[in-house]
Amino acid sequence: MTISIQRIGALIWLLIYGGLFAAGIGFALQRAGQSYGWGVVVCGAVAIVAGCVLVWIRSRMAAP
Repeated sequence: MTISIQRIGALIWLLIYGGLFAAGIGFALQRAGQSYGWGVVVCGAVAIVAGCVLVWIRSRMAAP
C-alpha cells in the first residue's frame, strides 16, 4: 500500500491541529467540572503524538 506525500502531509496537519483543539476542549471541560475532560485531553495528546510520528516517518521517505 502506497500513500502519497501530499496525503501524509494533510494527515499530519489534521492530527496535530485536531489534537491541539481536542486538548483545549478537554481542558475547558475539566475546568467546568466534567469528569470526562481528562479523557478528551488524553485523546488529543495521542493525536498530537501520532502527528509527530508521521512527521518523522515523512522525513525518512524518499523524495519522489
